[in-house]
Amino acid sequence: MKKVLTVLSLSLFSAFTVAQSAYIPPEKPRLVIGIVVEQLRFDQLERIWGNLPDDGLKRLVSEGTYYRNVSLDYLSTQAGPGYATISTGATPSQHGITSDSWFHPFNDQIIYCVQDPEAAAIGGTFETGLFSPVNLLSSTFADELEMSSCGVSKVYGIGMKEMGAILTAGHAADGAYWYDDRTGTWMSSDYYGPALPSWLMDLNAMMMPGQYLNQSWTPLMDPALYPGCQPDSSELEKGFNGQSWFPYDLKELSTTGRLLKTVRDYSILRETPFADDFTTELALRLISNEQMGQDDVTDYLAITYSATEQIGHRFGPSSVESSDALVRLDRNINRLLREIDKSLGKKNVLVYFVSAHGISEIPSVLAASRIPSGYFRVNQSLQLLRSYLNAIYGTGDWVRGFFDNQIYLNRSLIEDAKISLGEMQRRVARFMVQFSGIAAAVPTSSFEMSDFSAGLLLKMSNNFSQQRSGDVMIALNPGWVEKTDHVTGHNSPYEYDSHVPLIWFGWTASKASVTRSVSTRDIAVTLSILCRIPLPNAASGDPLHELFR
Repeated sequence: MKKVLTVLSLSLFSAFTVAQSAYIPPEKPRLVIGIVVEQLRFDQLERIWGNLPDDGLKRLVSEGTYYRNVSLDYLSTQAGPGYATISTGATPSQHGITSDSWFHPFNDQIIYCVQDPEAAAIGGTFETGLFSPVNLLSSTFADELEMSSCGVSKVYGIGMKEMGAILTAGHAADGAYWYDDRTGTWMSSDYYGPALPSWLMDLNAMMMPGQYLNQSWTPLMDPALYPGCQPDSSELEKGFNGQSWFPYDLKELSTTGRLLKTVRDYSILRETPFADDFTTELALRLISNEQMGQDDVTDYLAITYSATEQIGHRFGPSSVESSDALVRLDRNINRLLREIDKSLGKKNVLVYFVSAHGISEIPSVLAASRIPSGYFRVNQSLQLLRSYLNAIYGTGDWVRGFFDNQIYLNRSLIEDAKISLGEMQRRVARFMVQFSGIAAAVPTSSFEMSDFSAGLLLKMSNNFSQQRSGDVMIALNPGWVEKTDHVTGHNSPYEYDSHVPLIWFGWTASKASVTRSVSTRDIAVTLSILCRIPLPNAASGDPLHELFR
């Protein structure tokens, strides 16, 4: 009897050991997938939580490590700086992407953050191919991964926006693919190679955007079931052609023309949740056709979702449209996870989910609750500033422009007039801070001479670049946004623009909820240490130690 029990015990122990060893993760993840959502603030995810099934974002949280107090620690909370900071682990002052665009005073040009006149279009129209990562001044996690493997790792970045695909992929990537509005196809530039892969040309030949745009956008649920939202027909929203309520006839919105000739406007796809569906389709085909994660060398894929950005600008963060877009995004996350389970297995893949930035509430919505808010009208302010400087220094074109919360002065004219640049910067700052809606106006020369350790001035300093910043940096009051064609925006250091969700899932990520304060700069640093490769060369973040247990 004892012999039988001994044999049985050994058998059970052996079975238990085999079962346990089957779930031991490999030394490194075979595939790292970075999911970056544009314009998703932390509370938006909490708001729709009860509307989500258990197999998408809820699965990421229930099986992964959820960081609830993640911030962007710089002033210009825009998409370009967001993508670059996540990728490099550095601040905008270090990686150089200080905003989506900046003004070059000597050439009198506005420089788009991924603009490259030396690049040429591959697979798309000419204008949409003049892009590359040449303006990104530091290496990314993906770059270091590629170099540490001597080019064996496969590295790709994708997204509807070229800046998302390029800044997440980095300099040494095998490919970056983005959407061409004119043709409704995926494209790239010759920076990444001479031609599109055959599998991508096959996907383009299917013309899926036409199929997406032949339908109506209707909400997945009764609009009344989306919690915390403005009425579906809110007059505060911009909508499409004056319509701000469901359903939206995408075929009608995307079809233009005269007489018998009709033209399809494929850019409309960007403004709908179906842009995220198309991005997911590309991601899954790329993983399969490029055989990502099929060997022991770590590969990397950055997936950038930007439909939430376009929809948020049109409708605001508390609209039914924005909530419906997030519920639909959850379906795409579920689709990705199912395919990962099937083809690679959870233990071989490390996923992180994060947002590039948040968004402000529509000022009119805040005003209805008697919360201070408003629109800052740039043109009126600059007109008064020019009159003031003419009165002080004489008639002259002293101000070149205002771009992304920065005033650029005419430095050549100031030098010729033998006027102190620092003096004029200080005068401009003192004048501008008097306007309604401006919280601070700081001469950028202050950032050259001082080291700030906390608060608003630190965030401004983290955004300052001697080569790319203006002469005076502006920060608006909470609840204020710059007046543009959109109903709201983002470009402030405040909670609603800078507080984003961060979730790690798969490989060694265990179930945990973390409330300590961390930065989006910590992502690239953590990835590099986990994958045992050098940190990006300008990284200044800290490792997220909860992921190393």
